Parts: sequence; structure tokens; C-alpha cells
Amino acid sequence: MNVVAPAAEKLSAKDFASDQEVRWCPGCGDYAILKSVQRSLADLGARPDNTVFVSGIGCAARFPYYMSTYGFHTIHGRAPAIATGIKLANPDLDVWVVSGDGDALSIGGNHLLHLVRRNINVQFLLFNNEIYGLTKGQYSPTSRIGTRSPSTPQGSIEAPVTAIQFALGAGGRFVARSADTLQKHLPDVLRRAYEHKGCSFVEILQNCIVYNDGAFDGYTDRSVAADAQLHVEHGKPLLFGKDRNRGLRLDPKNLCLEVVTVGENGVSAADILVHDETNRVLAGMLAAMETPMPVALGVLYCNPAPAYEIELREQGEAARAKSPSADLNALLRKGHTWTV
Repeated sequence: MNVVAPAAEKLSAKDFASDQEVRWCPGCGDYAILKSVQRSLADLGARPDNTVFVSGIGCAARFPYYMSTYGFHTIHGRAPAIATGIKLANPDLDVWVVSGDGDALSIGGNHLLHLVRRNINVQFLLFNNEIYGLTKGQYSPTSRIGTRSPSTPQGSIEAPVTAIQFALGAGGRFVARSADTLQKHLPDVLRRAYEHKGCSFVEILQNCIVYNDGAFDGYTDRSVAADAQLHVEHGKPLLFGKDRNRGLRLDPKNLCLEVVTVGENGVSAADILVHDETNRVLAGMLAAMETPMPVALGVLYCNPAPAYEIELREQGEAARAKSPSADLNALLRKGHTWTV
């Protein structure tokens, strides 16, 4: 007789919140991200007993403590390596990695590169506040030129890393961006990341109210948001602005994106580029945009490929099928051996 299992109980955001006191600075953008993630997991039908959060070191690394799921607070920069091991050991788990811009792109840059290029099926959330918050405000790999900090009192002279370009350069198959204050936009990006089969890289612009307050006000402040944010959607024109009459056009002479206004200087709606999230070159150009151009938000690139752990499992199964009676003991003693 077939037994029909009862339908899974509908969970809420509270079911993903642990009993630990959330300890970030009052006003920190991490609070908003935490709420978005908890709400998103509930809406997606995720299961706490099948979900793992992995973090490295930094303010963002406290995240696993605040989730009522499995969690690993690992060492500086090595969260991608730990997450890789977890996913390979149990591919059925939903694995999320939470990391800051310093943890991910400085000491952890090499580990992140290999997580992305291998296309491990995890969601990687990079909280980018362009500063080292936990260690009292030193400049980070994403800090802008001129950033004054305890480690750059005269201002940083280093060109910053663009997180999205890094992920694309590493061969990322899903690359997206949102911000802590975009509480309608961020859950949609998290949903897309969760549904993608492969490594999902999501940069979240996050305000550090103590050491780098207002770093993204030029994009996120309500007074400028309409003209400073470009929300990209696959198959839709790259339009923005309060009146939705500004957009991006490809300058054929310089092969770069330029901002134009529909109805001015002979520009028509047909001149505006349409977003194609499978176009890696376009994604790179969108990621590189800086003021006075708008910041591109949403899924910049999505072009799925087989996940690493699936191919690895299939490879192992094929090898076992080819030699079902293989003897490991005999293999170890095969060929040239010697006695010490």
C-alpha cells in the first residue's frame, strides 16, 4: 500500500531565525540582509535541516549564528574551500556562503576564484561595504581611490577590485548585484540565485555605518535612486530615470556604453540596448559602470552549465561501472614497490 506523506508545513521567516542575539552595530546594513535571507528561504520552501551557511572572518561572518540552520564559522578567506567540501560530501544540501569584501577578495581571493570557476552549486553572498569593519576601518580591496583609513591615512592609491568583474573573469555562470536597502529587489535576486544550478555569485552593496557610512548614498539615497540605479531584466530595454526616458546605448565608435535620453538628439526607443543576461561581454560592461553612470542592479549574467559536484559524481559512477570488481588493495601494491 502506498502511504501519502503529509504536506510539508509552510515555514515563515521566524523559523529560520535562531535564538541568538543579533550583534551588529545599530544601523548596520547586515540586519536588512539577514531579514531578506530569512524571508526568502521561507518563501522558497527551503528546509532548515537541509540548509548550511558557511562564513569566514569579519562582521558578515556572524551570519550562521543567526540562522536556524546548520552553520560553519570558518577561518579567514577559507569559507569557499569549506563550502566546496560540504557540497561534494553531500550534494543534496543547500549551501550558502556569506563573506565580506575583505574576507572574499583579499585573503580569500584565490579560494573564491576556484569556487566560481569550478561552478560548485552554492550561493555566494558577498557583503561589500568597501572597508574592513571588524578590524576598525582599514581600507579593503574594494575601497575606492582616495579612501582615507587607519591603513591609508593619506588616501588609498590602489585601483579597487570590482567584485562582479572578478566573478565574470573567473568564469562565473550566475552573477548578480543588489543592495541592503532594496528590500523588494534583494529577495528576487536571492530567489534567482537559489534556483540557479551552479555557483551563484551575488554582490550586495552594504552600508557600514561606523567606518564607511554613506559609501553608496550616491546610488541608494531616495533622492537620487531613480537616476542612479539601473535595474536590469532579461529581454527588457536598459532604461532608468524618474520618467524612464534615459537609457544605455552602445557607442559604436568607442565600443562602450553611453547614457542617452529618448527623444533628444534623435535618440529613439529602438536605440536603447535590450538586456541579454546570457551575454558575458554586456555583463562585464554593465559591471564596470561608475558614476556619473548608474549602477547596474539585478542579474547581470546567467548562462547555466553543469555543476561540478554532479559531474564529479557521474564520473565516479562511470568509473565504478567500468571496473565493478576493482581491488583497492591490489592497486596499492601494483607496479614498483619497495620496503623501507
